[in-house]
Amino acid sequence: MAAAWLVGCGGGGPELPKLSDLPAKETVATLAGPLCEFSACKCREGAGDPPQAAPDGFKRYEVRLGPSDNELWVSIDKMVLYKSLERAEDCFYVDVAPGRHPVRLRVSRETGFGAKLKISELAPDNQGWYDTFDFQCGSPGGCDRASLSEWKAEVATYPKNIHDPCGSTKIREVVWQTGRLPDNVPPGDLQLDFILDVYKFAPTWPPGHQECARKE
Repeated sequence: MAAAWLVGCGGGGPELPKLSDLPAKETVATLAGPLCEFSACKCREGAGDPPQAAPDGFKRYEVRLGPSDNELWVSIDKMVLYKSLERAEDCFYVDVAPGRHPVRLRVSRETGFGAKLKISELAPDNQGWYDTFDFQCGSPGGCDRASLSEWKAEVATYPKNIHDPCGSTKIREVVWQTGRLPDNVPPGDLQLDFILDVYKFAPTWPPGHQECARKE
């Protein structure tokens, strides 16, 4: 699948959404699958994963936050996923219907922060997970504007701006802002917004299959 990317940072370019208030320090979402219980999930560990399957009319996604030594929030539609200070990394599994879904990563710490967010789509018949979105700034270390620019440049090198063309999800309208600070001061706030565009069709090939690359 192709992906359309629009990446901005503070002032100029496309109109940016205002920095939002930080959500409450809790996960508010319907979590799915055998790795989840109540408001928490365990991270999958590769070959030993228990089998998963989304209900009809939905697709399952893993949202992985961290490792990071600060709090992180991700919202998808009205769901809020929260990684606390007590845990370096948290994973969440959610079922999403086809369509366009706004996603927001939010992080704030006056002394600087590291942020890492990875979203993966479950392949049909438990054939693995497609890489849908991967963002990292700092983590380890602190996020700065140079790292954000490097991430933007890396994304531009992906064929059709997507990690795995075998999947069925596009990432659109990516834009970030960090607030206004002198260029040599690491940001204390980050808001990253994009659209998770979930297509209805079921992917044919497992993650990373060479047949998908031929069709790009």
